Amino acid sequence: MKTIQNLSILVFLIFSNILISQERPFDVKVVGTGDPILLFPGFTCTDTVWEDTVAELSKNNECHLFTLAGFGEVEPIEGPWLPKVMEGISEYIDTNKLENATLIGHSLGGTLGLWLATEENKNFKKVIVVDALPSIGALMIPNFKSENVVYDNSYNEQLLAMGESDFKAMAEQMAKGMTMNAEKRPQLVNWMMQADRKTYVYGYTDLLKLDLREDLARIKTPVVILAATLPYGRDMVKSTYEIQYKNLSNYQIEYADDAAHFIMYDNPEWFMEKVLESLK
Repeated sequence: MKTIQNLSILVFLIFSNILISQERPFDVKVVGTGDPILLFPGFTCTDTVWEDTVAELSKNNECHLFTLAGFGEVEPIEGPWLPKVMEGISEYIDTNKLENATLIGHSLGGTLGLWLATEENKNFKKVIVVDALPSIGALMIPNFKSENVVYDNSYNEQLLAMGESDFKAMAEQMAKGMTMNAEKRPQLVNWMMQADRKTYVYGYTDLLKLDLREDLARIKTPVVILAATLPYGRDMVKSTYEIQYKNLSNYQIEYADDAAHFIMYDNPEWFMEKVLESLK
């Protein structure tokens, strides 16, 4: 009888762990030992975007590498995607007592880092934002209002219906503008092609809807921003960042010349130097 009870408990625990892993909106790998650093990738990217960065940082730090649901080999989740990702990461930080961690995020990942830093119960050491804004929607949509961004629209329908060859052609065109490093462009295309299509479409809508510009005033954590200057030029980029970050009181910004959106690919030595300086 006792054996049956123990077996039942074991089955229950295994089943519970499976449910938890299925519901968690990300996968995470931990590499190295030392002070914790959480690294969030950009939209559609996997944790391998940080491969060279982590090779250096893991020498002295415990690096938590995230891949978000629907990207890479991580199973998609039901929407709303971005709020569930945010909630899941916040719970991960609380469960693992990582409130004093450093956050490093690229693109969407940088926006996630800012969002986490707005939470009153979080106390991070520093947030390093790599070419990311608190409101992508305000940059891209005239007369932007978050509530006017809807999931059901003709552009989203077009993306959902797009065939693989057309989608790949679009991805290849996008990759040309995101990095000047031609050797890295096929990787960006592969990530976009591998992404769950609904996550790609509706997850990006979530990102467009998100507006943290007013919430930046709540951030007490020091923020370091690494901003790419290509293809628009330093003057336009500087103007955009000053407008979007005007409510953030404690931040330092560095501009990466000769680098597009994937700064870590286009100017890796400068990028690594700035990250290590920020960690000091």
